[in-house]
Amino acid sequence: MMNTTKRVLLTLLLCSVTGLSPSLAPAQTGGEILGQSFADLANLPDWSGLWTPDVADQRAQAVENSTPWTDNSAEEISFMLAEDVAGRPAGIFNDCLPEGMPTWMLISHNAFEVLFTPGRVTLLGESDSNRLRRIYTDGREHPEYPDPTYHGHSIGYWDDDTLVVDTVGILPEVFIAITEGTGVHNGGDMHIVERIYLAGPDTMYVDIGITAPHVLTEPWKTRRIYERVRGFDIIEGICLQGNSFNQLDEDGNFIFLPTMPE
Repeated sequence: MMNTTKRVLLTLLLCSVTGLSPSLAPAQTGGEILGQSFADLANLPDWSGLWTPDVADQRAQAVENSTPWTDNSAEEISFMLAEDVAGRPAGIFNDCLPEGMPTWMLISHNAFEVLFTPGRVTLLGESDSNRLRRIYTDGREHPEYPDPTYHGHSIGYWDDDTLVVDTVGILPEVFIAITEGTGVHNGGDMHIVERIYLAGPDTMYVDIGITAPHVLTEPWKTRRIYERVRGFDIIEGICLQGNSFNQLDEDGNFIFLPTMPE
Protein backbone atom coordinates (compact mmCIF):
# COMPACT_ATOMS: atom_id res chain seq x y z
CA MET A 1 0.00 0.00 0.00
CA MET A 2 1.20 3.51 -0.77
CA ASN A 3 1.83 5.47 2.44
CA THR A 4 0.24 8.87 2.98
CA THR A 5 3.36 10.92 2.24
CA LYS A 6 4.02 9.15 -1.06
CA ARG A 7 0.36 9.41 -2.02
CA VAL A 8 0.28 13.17 -1.41
CA LEU A 9 3.52 13.71 -3.33
CA LEU A 10 2.27 11.61 -6.24
CA THR A 11 -1.00 13.54 -6.32
CA LEU A 12 0.81 16.88 -6.32
CA LEU A 13 2.97 15.66 -9.19
CA LEU A 14 -0.11 14.57 -11.15
CA CYS A 15 -1.72 17.93 -10.45
CA SER A 16 1.28 19.76 -11.88
CA VAL A 17 1.37 17.55 -14.97
CA THR A 18 -2.33 17.31 -15.74
CA GLY A 19 -3.67 20.61 -14.46
CA LEU A 20 -5.72 19.01 -11.72
CA SER A 21 -6.31 21.37 -8.83
CA PRO A 22 -5.52 20.03 -5.35
CA SER A 23 -8.62 21.86 -4.12
CA LEU A 24 -11.07 20.18 -6.50
CA ALA A 25 -12.98 18.58 -3.62
CA PRO A 26 -16.24 20.39 -2.87
CA ALA A 27 -17.77 20.02 0.57
CA GLN A 28 -20.83 17.83 0.99
CA THR A 29 -23.91 20.04 0.69
CA GLY A 30 -26.78 18.90 2.84
CA GLY A 31 -29.06 15.94 2.37
CA GLU A 32 -30.01 13.12 4.67
CA ILE A 33 -27.43 10.87 6.28
CA LEU A 34 -29.35 7.61 5.96
CA GLY A 35 -28.32 3.99 5.95
CA GLN A 36 -25.79 4.19 8.77
CA SER A 37 -26.84 0.88 10.32
CA PHE A 38 -28.21 -2.36 8.96
CA ALA A 39 -31.58 -1.60 10.54
CA ASP A 40 -31.59 1.83 8.88
CA LEU A 41 -31.17 0.27 5.42
CA ALA A 42 -34.89 -0.56 5.48
CA ASN A 43 -35.57 3.18 5.04
CA LEU A 44 -33.82 3.26 1.67
CA PRO A 45 -35.65 2.71 -1.64
CA ASP A 46 -35.85 -0.75 -3.19
CA TRP A 47 -33.12 -0.94 -5.84
CA SER A 48 -32.85 -4.74 -5.79
CA GLY A 49 -32.45 -6.85 -8.91
CA LEU A 50 -30.28 -6.06 -11.91
CA TRP A 51 -30.40 -2.80 -13.85
CA THR A 52 -29.95 -2.98 -17.62
CA PRO A 53 -29.36 0.09 -19.81
CA ASP A 54 -31.72 1.43 -22.46
CA VAL A 55 -29.21 1.00 -25.29
CA ALA A 56 -31.60 2.36 -27.92
CA ASP A 57 -31.83 5.63 -26.01
CA GLN A 58 -28.04 5.76 -25.68
CA ARG A 59 -27.63 5.36 -29.44
CA ALA A 60 -30.29 7.97 -30.20
CA GLN A 61 -28.48 10.48 -28.01
CA ALA A 62 -25.18 9.66 -29.70
CA VAL A 63 -26.69 10.34 -33.12
CA GLU A 64 -28.15 13.60 -31.84
CA ASN A 65 -24.66 14.49 -30.56
CA SER A 66 -25.78 17.52 -28.55
CA THR A 67 -22.84 17.32 -26.16
CA PRO A 68 -21.24 20.79 -25.79
CA TRP A 69 -17.82 19.76 -27.06
CA THR A 70 -15.03 22.25 -27.64
CA ASP A 71 -14.18 22.80 -31.32
CA ASN A 72 -11.26 20.37 -31.21
CA SER A 73 -13.27 17.71 -29.40
CA ALA A 74 -16.27 18.17 -31.70
CA GLU A 75 -14.07 17.65 -34.75
CA GLU A 76 -12.63 14.47 -33.27
CA ILE A 77 -16.06 13.17 -32.26
CA SER A 78 -17.53 13.86 -35.73
CA PHE A 79 -14.68 11.95 -37.36
CA MET A 80 -15.15 8.99 -35.01
CA LEU A 81 -18.91 8.88 -35.59
CA ALA A 82 -18.37 8.89 -39.36
CA GLU A 83 -15.81 6.12 -39.10
CA ASP A 84 -18.22 4.11 -36.97
CA VAL A 85 -20.97 4.45 -39.59
CA ALA A 86 -18.47 3.41 -42.27
CA GLY A 87 -17.71 0.20 -40.38
CA ARG A 88 -14.36 1.36 -39.04
CA PRO A 89 -15.05 1.96 -35.30
CA ALA A 90 -12.15 3.31 -33.29
CA GLY A 91 -12.54 0.67 -30.59
CA ILE A 92 -11.34 2.99 -27.84
CA PHE A 93 -11.84 0.28 -25.20
CA ASN A 94 -9.96 -2.56 -26.89
CA ASP A 95 -7.10 -2.34 -24.38
CA CYS A 96 -9.07 -3.95 -21.52
CA LEU A 97 -8.64 -0.92 -19.28
CA PRO A 98 -11.76 0.08 -17.33
CA GLU A 99 -14.14 2.47 -19.04
CA GLY A 100 -14.27 4.54 -15.86
CA MET A 101 -16.55 7.46 -15.09
CA PRO A 102 -18.67 8.90 -16.54
CA THR A 103 -18.54 6.45 -19.45
CA TRP A 104 -19.74 3.52 -17.35
CA MET A 105 -23.06 5.29 -16.76
CA LEU A 106 -23.21 6.82 -20.25
CA ILE A 107 -22.71 3.86 -22.62
CA SER A 108 -22.77 0.68 -20.56
CA HIS A 109 -24.39 -2.22 -22.42
CA ASN A 110 -24.18 -4.48 -19.39
CA ALA A 111 -26.19 -4.90 -16.23
CA PHE A 112 -25.20 -3.65 -12.81
CA GLU A 113 -26.49 -4.26 -9.32
CA VAL A 114 -26.66 -1.99 -6.29
CA LEU A 115 -25.67 -3.02 -2.78
CA PHE A 116 -26.69 -1.00 0.28
CA THR A 117 -24.44 -1.37 3.32
CA PRO A 118 -24.11 0.99 6.27
CA GLY A 119 -22.47 4.22 5.11
CA ARG A 120 -21.96 3.12 1.52
CA VAL A 121 -23.70 2.36 -1.76
CA THR A 122 -21.77 -0.01 -4.02
CA LEU A 123 -22.38 -0.46 -7.74
CA LEU A 124 -21.14 -3.72 -9.24
CA GLY A 125 -21.00 -3.99 -13.02
CA GLU A 126 -21.00 -7.12 -15.10
CA SER A 127 -18.58 -6.08 -17.83
CA ASP A 128 -14.95 -7.15 -17.54
CA SER A 129 -15.27 -7.91 -13.82
CA ASN A 130 -13.62 -4.58 -13.01
CA ARG A 131 -16.58 -2.25 -12.72
CA LEU A 132 -16.88 -1.21 -9.11
CA ARG A 133 -18.04 2.06 -7.66
CA ARG A 134 -17.99 2.89 -3.97
CA ILE A 135 -20.24 5.82 -3.07
CA TYR A 136 -19.68 6.88 0.53
CA THR A 137 -22.88 8.05 2.24
CA ASP A 138 -21.52 8.44 5.78
CA GLY A 139 -21.16 12.23 5.64
CA ARG A 140 -17.49 12.36 4.73
CA GLU A 141 -16.06 14.88 2.28
CA HIS A 142 -13.68 14.25 -0.59
CA PRO A 143 -10.03 13.90 0.47
CA GLU A 144 -8.02 17.07 0.04
CA TYR A 145 -5.63 15.24 -2.27
CA PRO A 146 -7.56 12.39 -3.95
CA ASP A 147 -5.60 9.75 -5.82
CA PRO A 148 -6.82 10.05 -9.43
CA THR A 149 -8.46 6.79 -10.51
CA TYR A 150 -10.69 5.51 -13.31
CA HIS A 151 -13.90 5.84 -11.30
CA GLY A 152 -12.83 8.70 -9.05
CA HIS A 153 -13.84 9.39 -5.47
CA SER A 154 -17.61 9.49 -4.89
CA ILE A 155 -19.59 10.79 -1.94
CA GLY A 156 -23.37 10.86 -1.76
CA TYR A 157 -26.39 11.79 0.26
CA TRP A 158 -30.12 11.08 0.08
CA ASP A 159 -32.58 13.74 -1.08
CA ASP A 160 -35.78 11.89 -0.22
CA ASP A 161 -35.53 8.75 -2.42
CA THR A 162 -32.91 10.26 -4.74
CA LEU A 163 -29.22 9.45 -4.29
CA VAL A 164 -27.14 12.53 -5.10
CA VAL A 165 -23.57 11.55 -5.98
CA ASP A 166 -20.58 13.89 -6.29
CA THR A 167 -17.47 12.47 -7.99
CA VAL A 168 -14.00 14.00 -8.40
CA GLY A 169 -10.44 12.71 -8.74
CA ILE A 170 -10.77 11.00 -12.13
CA LEU A 171 -7.68 10.32 -14.22
CA PRO A 172 -7.37 12.77 -17.14
CA GLU A 173 -6.76 9.85 -19.52
CA VAL A 174 -10.24 8.45 -18.87
CA PHE A 175 -12.67 8.87 -21.77
CA ILE A 176 -15.92 10.74 -21.96
CA ALA A 177 -17.55 8.43 -24.50
CA ILE A 178 -20.90 8.60 -26.28
CA THR A 179 -20.51 5.21 -28.01
CA GLU A 180 -18.13 2.31 -27.56
CA GLY A 181 -16.05 3.69 -30.42
CA THR A 182 -16.50 7.43 -29.90
CA GLY A 183 -15.04 9.53 -27.12
CA VAL A 184 -12.25 11.82 -25.99
CA HIS A 185 -9.97 11.90 -22.96
CA ASN A 186 -11.43 14.22 -20.33
CA GLY A 187 -8.13 16.08 -19.82
CA GLY A 188 -8.44 16.54 -16.07
CA ASP A 189 -10.41 18.76 -13.67
CA MET A 190 -13.55 16.72 -14.35
CA HIS A 191 -16.40 16.91 -11.84
CA ILE A 192 -19.54 14.75 -12.05
CA VAL A 193 -22.82 15.11 -10.18
CA GLU A 194 -25.49 12.42 -10.52
CA ARG A 195 -29.06 12.16 -9.28
CA ILE A 196 -30.14 8.51 -9.24
CA TYR A 197 -33.80 7.70 -8.59
CA LEU A 198 -36.73 5.51 -9.56
CA ALA A 199 -38.96 7.00 -12.26
CA GLY A 200 -41.31 4.00 -12.03
CA PRO A 201 -41.48 0.64 -10.25
CA ASP A 202 -38.83 -0.87 -12.53
CA THR A 203 -37.29 2.19 -14.21
CA MET A 204 -34.26 4.05 -12.91
CA TYR A 205 -33.18 7.48 -14.12
CA VAL A 206 -29.59 8.65 -13.78
CA ASP A 207 -29.39 12.41 -14.35
CA ILE A 208 -25.75 13.27 -14.98
CA GLY A 209 -24.03 16.64 -14.92
CA ILE A 210 -20.46 16.61 -16.25
CA THR A 211 -18.02 19.50 -15.95
CA ALA A 212 -14.87 18.92 -18.01
CA PRO A 213 -13.37 22.32 -18.94
CA HIS A 214 -10.70 20.92 -21.26
CA VAL A 215 -13.14 19.20 -23.63
CA LEU A 216 -16.57 20.74 -22.91
CA THR A 217 -17.54 24.38 -23.38
CA GLU A 218 -20.09 24.18 -20.56
CA PRO A 219 -21.41 21.56 -18.14
CA TRP A 220 -23.15 18.74 -20.00
CA LYS A 221 -26.44 17.58 -18.52
CA THR A 222 -27.81 14.30 -19.77
CA ARG A 223 -29.97 11.38 -18.63
CA ARG A 224 -29.56 7.64 -18.88
CA ILE A 225 -32.34 5.13 -18.38
CA TYR A 226 -32.06 1.70 -16.77
CA GLU A 227 -34.71 -1.01 -16.49
CA ARG A 228 -34.95 -3.54 -13.67
CA VAL A 229 -34.82 -7.26 -14.38
CA ARG A 230 -35.34 -9.92 -11.75
CA GLY A 231 -34.38 -13.55 -11.50
CA PHE A 232 -30.90 -13.12 -13.01
CA ASP A 233 -27.43 -12.80 -11.52
CA ILE A 234 -24.33 -10.86 -12.49
CA ILE A 235 -21.95 -13.18 -14.31
CA GLU A 236 -18.18 -13.02 -14.52
CA GLY A 237 -16.82 -11.42 -17.65
CA ILE A 238 -13.07 -11.31 -18.26
CA CYS A 239 -11.68 -9.03 -20.94
CA LEU A 240 -10.06 -10.94 -23.83
CA GLN A 241 -10.68 -14.35 -22.21
CA GLY A 242 -11.98 -15.39 -25.61
CA ASN A 243 -8.46 -14.93 -27.01
CA SER A 244 -7.37 -18.00 -25.04
CA PHE A 245 -8.58 -21.58 -24.84
CA ASN A 246 -8.36 -24.32 -22.22
CA GLN A 247 -5.68 -26.92 -22.79
CA LEU A 248 -3.61 -29.48 -20.93
CA ASP A 249 0.16 -29.27 -20.68
CA GLU A 250 2.43 -32.32 -20.97
CA ASP A 251 1.96 -33.07 -17.27
CA GLY A 252 -1.82 -32.99 -17.47
CA ASN A 253 -2.21 -29.57 -15.85
CA PHE A 254 -4.94 -27.22 -17.03
CA ILE A 255 -3.52 -24.12 -18.73
CA PHE A 256 -4.62 -21.31 -21.00
CA LEU A 257 -3.04 -21.08 -24.43
CA PRO A 258 -3.51 -18.19 -26.90
CA THR A 259 -6.01 -18.82 -29.66
CA MET A 260 -4.12 -19.17 -32.93
CA PRO A 261 -5.40 -17.14 -35.91
CA GLU A 262 -6.90 -19.18 -38.70
